Amino acid sequence: MTSAEARRATRAQTLRLLLAALVLCVVGSVFLSYTSITFSVSVSRRVPRHASSVLAKCADLRRKPRPSEGFYEREQSDRFQPGTRPLHIRNATLWTGRVRGMEVLTGDLFLEGGIIRAVGHVGKHLLSKHRDVETLDAHGAWVTPGIVDMHSHLAVEASPSLVGAQDGNSFQGLVLPWLRSLDALNTHDDGFRHSLSGGVTTSLILPGSADAIGGQAFTMKLRPTDARSPSSMLLEPPFLYNGTGIKYEPTRWRHMKHACGASRVYDGTRMDTTWAYRQAYNKAREIKVAQDEYCALAEAGDWRALAEKSFPEELQWEALVDVLRGRVKVHTHCYEAVDFDDFVRLSNEFEFPVAAFHHAHEAYLVPEVIKNAYAEHPPAIAMFAAFSRYKREAYRHSEFAPRILEDNDIPVIMKSDHPAIMSRFLINEAAQAHYYGLSENIALASVISTPAAVLGLDHRIGFLREGTHVVVWDSHPLSLGATPTQVIIDGIPQISPAYTLPEKPASHQRAPVTPDFDAEAAAALAFDGLPPLQPRSSGLSEGILVFRNVAHVWVKAPDGRNIVDLVPDREGLHPLQHPDVVVERGKIVCVGANCGPHRARRDTVEVDLHGGALQPGLVSFGSNLGLQEIAMEVSTTDGVALDPLAADVPAIAGGAAYVPHAADGLMFGTRDALLAYRHGVTVGITAPSHTSFLGGLSAAFSLGSAHKLEEGALVQEVTALHVSLAHGTKASVSTEVGVLRQLLLPLEEFGKRGFWFEKVVNGEIPLVVDVDSADLIATLIRLKMEVEAQTGRTLRLTIAGAAEAHLLAAELAEANIGVILSPARSYPFDWDRRRILPGPPLTPESALTKLLSHNVTLGLGPQGVNAASGISTWAVRNLRFDAAWATHIALLDAPHFLDKASAFSLASSNIETLLGLDVRAGEEDLVATSGGDLLGFEGKVVAVISARRGTVDTF
Repeated sequence: MTSAEARRATRAQTLRLLLAALVLCVVGSVFLSYTSITFSVSVSRRVPRHASSVLAKCADLRRKPRPSEGFYEREQSDRFQPGTRPLHIRNATLWTGRVRGMEVLTGDLFLEGGIIRAVGHVGKHLLSKHRDVETLDAHGAWVTPGIVDMHSHLAVEASPSLVGAQDGNSFQGLVLPWLRSLDALNTHDDGFRHSLSGGVTTSLILPGSADAIGGQAFTMKLRPTDARSPSSMLLEPPFLYNGTGIKYEPTRWRHMKHACGASRVYDGTRMDTTWAYRQAYNKAREIKVAQDEYCALAEAGDWRALAEKSFPEELQWEALVDVLRGRVKVHTHCYEAVDFDDFVRLSNEFEFPVAAFHHAHEAYLVPEVIKNAYAEHPPAIAMFAAFSRYKREAYRHSEFAPRILEDNDIPVIMKSDHPAIMSRFLINEAAQAHYYGLSENIALASVISTPAAVLGLDHRIGFLREGTHVVVWDSHPLSLGATPTQVIIDGIPQISPAYTLPEKPASHQRAPVTPDFDAEAAAALAFDGLPPLQPRSSGLSEGILVFRNVAHVWVKAPDGRNIVDLVPDREGLHPLQHPDVVVERGKIVCVGANCGPHRARRDTVEVDLHGGALQPGLVSFGSNLGLQEIAMEVSTTDGVALDPLAADVPAIAGGAAYVPHAADGLMFGTRDALLAYRHGVTVGITAPSHTSFLGGLSAAFSLGSAHKLEEGALVQEVTALHVSLAHGTKASVSTEVGVLRQLLLPLEEFGKRGFWFEKVVNGEIPLVVDVDSADLIATLIRLKMEVEAQTGRTLRLTIAGAAEAHLLAAELAEANIGVILSPARSYPFDWDRRRILPGPPLTPESALTKLLSHNVTLGLGPQGVNAASGISTWAVRNLRFDAAWATHIALLDAPHFLDKASAFSLASSNIETLLGLDVRAGEEDLVATSGGDLLGFEGKVVAVISARRGTVDTF
């Protein structure tokens, strides 16, 4: 081999070796890469044992509340009670709730297994398969779904209000979304049967409003269960106990309470509250984003990235995270335009819907702000009919708000805030809204189908269809004093049929024909919620005023106490055939068809009442009317009288002779006074505001007067002397009674007793004692007998409050002690009022009928929250409705001791007698109403005629 060939061979071998090495490198590299990839994929696909539960939890995050699978095929209710018989309601007028509350059927209803099976027509196949069917003949009565109260503190602010039963508010922080009203539901609350007797079958139980976020709310059925537990009364609870543990149901709605404005927990401002919201929701958003990122990795199978991580959640914040996922209904206690604007911005910043603004006194002024809240549909407005002005935020409330909101396509809900308004009378809130212009169908829906829909429970409640609760009424539900004759929950009748309510007249079987308030509603908007309330004109004292087409003329009889009707009631009389009434200088001078000579004068003014009435002006007692403008704003009130039993009264204030005079602190022209005047209350009698034994001297004043120096403004400077007796005050009851005995019985130093107590002993002025307990009333009866025996004089004693007075009706009558029921319809607010007589349908008699049947001189106070709390001046305007409500059963069941004429006495002449106000026959104020009288939902006040003031005020 030549050298050249040797060199070529060497190069070829070298190339082969290099190529082989290259191939080996490539193959090795590929092998190593493959091995690495295989190892990596192996690690990535190593599924942890808890993966299925993680993936299930992630899937749950996307689930939205809805009726459970198979709900519409169920055979019985969740709380069906074995042994419950099928129920067939025959011959009913059925308000179904459908077609925006417009659908009304005539027919039958059939319930089986605790749920409704047929509406309108009940097929024979349903009846034939059951041998034992309970039948209830409604005789044409109205039947509706159960009333739904969407704002209640029943069972968390339990009655009687013992310290250990008040769990509505926590003061442990500003933002507390982890708290739950369920954990505080007191099943011993006396309010359960009370509320149920008003047709309320379902209530949303909210925490209080002290906190920015007060916690979670729960929906309850009010039927007590054999389990006697709060959990057993819940309706579609989001947490279920399945025998082994608690299971969370993400397909069931949850509810969360918020409250706008300055918090009561800390001395903060609206700015602090709004920042607290944003901070809390930002925390919830961070958790939500972390959960979504975690689930994205888990669902992609990237378990390596999650190997060292756990599902991001914090028990304290899980409910607020669910708000952001659209699975919690947000209920916000909010009042003013600034509050709505703040919360609407918050809802848009964090993208969560608002179910409803509650209270919402200024919502009607800013409907477009409400509509800007996050979500497709605007929040509902859950509100009162007239409860207002108890604090600044409620000052611009309007009774026309419900109709204005409805006109703006915003859902309207009437609610109780129980026990602020007793939920037993929630239907009356809807009736008042109807009186002020809310249409009949929407008014009924506002306490039945609308709240059911807002709660996300309209598949169960709010409509007459499968699954709902049922109320049978004695009259149209919007008629004044409408009362359930039966309430059916889970197919079980809840009202004992031991007695039947008296039949009401045909006029009660339809919705009232309400007055025209278009001008007033427009004025409420035009004046930003504060329209002028002063009468439009005054000063016709020298002229002739002719009222045409007057159906009734109720005036004082010559005895100055009884009320008589000068126009006999003639059935079938056309309104145009009603007589004329001529008034000159504030007095009636002619009634009938022969009043031509009076009408011929040039200064005659005619007013057509369209079948309305003239009646005495009502007299109010039992509130702080005239001593406050806004109860919770101290600068707008007279303040509270000194307590001589708690500390020595300074000598400069009178020392032992201290007796405050209400006349010295009277405020005229308050909005509550002027609204009451526009509703027929012409005189207010007010005692000094007090929370202790000594009340002081009450004064009577004209509600239509502009100031104290105006002619007739101060009707009577002193009417009566007031004291209070109650358990739980700073001094013992025995101490208070001992002091009263000292002041009333003659001692050696007689002259130091006190000028005004001497007048009481001499019978010159009444002694009015605010007292509710029957035990304390019994003590007062004995004390009266003791004083009269030693002095030989008759003591004029009046019991005010008197929640338990019915227990001593006979003894009060024998002792000649009068009673003022205040409020007119009692409730067991506290221990001294726990033994009330609630009246139908719970008891055959009410406190009113019991006292009247024993001939006790009786007066009525307004149906406020609680007169002692000082926030009931708003309620004076409703005195006319309270008198009608309290008397409607008596008018039907016991006409032998109460007719409509004497019903007026309960809120006028009887109050004057019991409070020492001297108004003679012919000198009383007269109120003219168009379309009806004061004791109903059809009359509208158009004028007040006052001989004392020499004025005729028109509206």
